[in-house]
Amino acid sequence: MSKSLQAIRGMNDILPEQTPLWRYFEGTVARLLDNYGYKQIRMPIVEFTELFKRSIGEVTDIVEKEMYTFEDRNGDSLTLRPEGTAACVRAVLEHGITGGGQVQKLWYIGPMFRHERPQKGRYRQFHQIGLEVFNLDGPDIDAELIIMTWRLWGELGIRDAVKLELNSLGTSESRGRYREALVEYLSAHHDKLDEDSQRRLKTNPLRVLDTKNAETQAVLVDAPKMAEYLDEESRAHFEGLKSRLDAVGIPYVLNTKLVRGLDYYSKTVFEWVTDKLGAQGTVCAGGRYDGLVEQMGGKPTTGVGFAMGIERLVLMLETLEQIPEEISRQVDVYLCAFGEEAELAGLALAERVRDQLPNLRLQVNAGAGSFKSQFKKADKSGALYALILGDDEMAQQVVGFKPLRGQGEQQSIAWDALAAHLATCVVQG
Repeated sequence: MSKSLQAIRGMNDILPEQTPLWRYFEGTVARLLDNYGYKQIRMPIVEFTELFKRSIGEVTDIVEKEMYTFEDRNGDSLTLRPEGTAACVRAVLEHGITGGGQVQKLWYIGPMFRHERPQKGRYRQFHQIGLEVFNLDGPDIDAELIIMTWRLWGELGIRDAVKLELNSLGTSESRGRYREALVEYLSAHHDKLDEDSQRRLKTNPLRVLDTKNAETQAVLVDAPKMAEYLDEESRAHFEGLKSRLDAVGIPYVLNTKLVRGLDYYSKTVFEWVTDKLGAQGTVCAGGRYDGLVEQMGGKPTTGVGFAMGIERLVLMLETLEQIPEEISRQVDVYLCAFGEEAELAGLALAERVRDQLPNLRLQVNAGAGSFKSQFKKADKSGALYALILGDDEMAQQVVGFKPLRGQGEQQSIAWDALAAHLATCVVQG
């Protein structure tokens, strides 16, 4: 027997019963970003491999072990994007939209790809909403990004389940001094480091700070701290960020081991973390990358941004049962019509109602069927009410109105009064 076709491991279908919650989450974020003055940009999911080597760093785990890279028919090395910032920087450079110091506040949404070990909340194809700001260098814009996410958590009802962690990585110069001190310290304790940290010590030593190994964490207790090596500019920037968060009343925790997994970060880095999802605790993360645009061939341009994982945040909404009632109901009203004449009248009536109530979710029965079978489909749809058109209703030019969820008697509504009645019963509550 031939092997049955199925999705690639770690790349999942999002089924019809799941998509309403995804659309709710995505719509909530999109409205919030619109309200703060951000504009959407859409980039390809495939880029030249060199883009990610130059931006993320060749000795990062992502480039070394996790990218989906292949040669196309022209012999070019291409990669499915593992993150969005590099692609967004490439786009603004290619189209010149940050030239001359133009401020750009951009956001994007879409799939990313990393060849990791699939587990709950971590997939090989995953979806992110990302945000990037160019040509603003003060702590005020860093604060705005964090304030927006804080507002989002409030709108979603998950604010009590997340915690903000902050750190500053300083400029590349101060980070370089810190790197030297950290390498010197860790080298003196080389035998106590786990194998992965020993490898990172030679390639990307700051990533040792992010280790989950208990013995290495014990070694790090007395390691040099980044704060001790911050230059005055970075220190003032970080203090400015904290004072703004304090002014708004956003609580945070200083995490001196927070470094992020990408080489391009500088100054501010932050993560929103939760203990509600097991091992996959980070739901949103980002920071400042003032040298990245120049590193990729552009003129010196400051940048800051973040990305949030849609799968993890949708999972949080499910775990915390923060799903609006209307999300689980995809149909408000179901129209049942019996006989060809009633079906024709029902179609016309449904379209008139849609003209007057464009937000009403009205489903018209298709496939005919008996009274019993149509009502069974109406009930299965999750609709609050059924509309009934039969011979008696046709003769009187009324429609039967029957509650399907809760108490209430069936009543007859004149065709020309139906939209107003539905506006009262459904659209307004």
